[in-house]
Amino acid sequence: MKREKVDVLFINPGDREAVYQSLGKTFSAIEPPSLAGFFATYIRKKGMSTQIIDAPALNLSPRTIAEFVSDNYDPTLIVLVVYGFQPSASTQNMPAAGETSKYLKEINPQFKIMMTGTHPAALPARTLREEAIDFVCDREGPETIHGTCQALKSSTPDFSKIPSLWYKTSSGMVLSNPATPLMDDLDEELPGVSWDLLPMDKYRAHNWHCFEHITERQPYASLHTSLGCPYKCTFCCINAPFGKPSYRMWSPDSVIREIDILVNKYGVKNIKFVDEMFVLNENHVLGICDRIIDRGYDLNIWAYARVDTVKGHFLEKLNKAGFRWLALGIESGSKHVRDGVEKGRFGSEEIIGVVRNIQNAGINVIGNYIFGLPDDTLESMEDTLSLAMEANCEFASFYCAMAYPGSKLYEMAIEKKWALPESWIGYSQHSYETTPLPTDFLSAKEVLGFRDNAFMRYFTNPDYLRMVQKKFGEDTLNNIRDMTKISIRRKLLEE
Repeated sequence: MKREKVDVLFINPGDREAVYQSLGKTFSAIEPPSLAGFFATYIRKKGMSTQIIDAPALNLSPRTIAEFVSDNYDPTLIVLVVYGFQPSASTQNMPAAGETSKYLKEINPQFKIMMTGTHPAALPARTLREEAIDFVCDREGPETIHGTCQALKSSTPDFSKIPSLWYKTSSGMVLSNPATPLMDDLDEELPGVSWDLLPMDKYRAHNWHCFEHITERQPYASLHTSLGCPYKCTFCCINAPFGKPSYRMWSPDSVIREIDILVNKYGVKNIKFVDEMFVLNENHVLGICDRIIDRGYDLNIWAYARVDTVKGHFLEKLNKAGFRWLALGIESGSKHVRDGVEKGRFGSEEIIGVVRNIQNAGINVIGNYIFGLPDDTLESMEDTLSLAMEANCEFASFYCAMAYPGSKLYEMAIEKKWALPESWIGYSQHSYETTPLPTDFLSAKEVLGFRDNAFMRYFTNPDYLRMVQKKFGEDTLNNIRDMTKISIRRKLLEE
């Protein structure tokens, strides 16, 4: 069988079952790798050929991916784009990425493989040493990917001048080149996602994203309207690929062009804005809203916001444009604990007030909470759960504090010799191997046990269930009940 010659073959690695256990079968989202899609567009603009293989969407194992590549493609460069549904999800995808590269090299040692993404950018030297790969990109990616492919196509490859590239010499020595400047004009340099290279019929929204129409979770797409984040929360690794706090935006005109394609070509209604912080810049937010409103689209959008960035005059337009959900990083019920992770400028009354303002504007809220931050005690974690119960958001995500590579918390953990997960899959919030950070007062086991108990207390709370039934109906109520029937195993709690 003749194989397709391709300059850059992008692979989105992942393993839904390992990351989410049984929740991955029905309740979690299957999300398009929008950054891989942007990178593919960049490569196309440079006159090179490209394809994308999305493992989670196609439900392909690492070995199956390797066999598929070997049977169907003759790539100059294979790029494993190791991101995730949110910034912290890069590390949990490293086991699948590592296995994929291992099998690729076993089938064909001549394959040239690069890893890019949040985790590889945070730990480039370690990634290059530990994985069966040839290159690591320690910044955004596109220029480094293009330069590496160009070098490989040369009769005498020279990698020494490719910015942000880590590579090995023939003797196995690890070398690195100075970082490339961040891209300034996203509209020009990354003008849209190569949606045509993705299996658009495979993607689905999270269950909660579609509480208003629980049986209509497809079609679905996720889209960046900005890159980076200007904030410095110690638990977050969002800026690892950028080297510093950074916030750059696509123009509203560029964003609406992508939405036009998703709506008119693929029939998408459910959209996630992947930005770590969407509700921030007024001209950006309202400019996008205005363009959606002008089109008259009927959308179901969710996006991230902060308690201190949700301004009252945003809400009416957000609602009218189809923003049905805003995700708030509330994190902790203790201001002292929030102070410790540089997120403590507001109190519980302000938090509840912002939640109510959003809900009163007809927009649902998903509250994000973290247990096991460095200053947490059993009492402060109980305060966090109490705040979650009082806020009674339409949905809530409960996380354990993790020292993700690329975050200040990871640097603290290394410096103070805190116990970290034994494997990268241990950084997944829902995996069997999950191992959160201990606090100054609690063991990792105590933190995880509290988190799992808090999840059940919240989603079986009669006040919450009455609200869900009244607002979304019986089908959504049953969906919540089915979700709470799923028991995920925890190695730490079985020991």
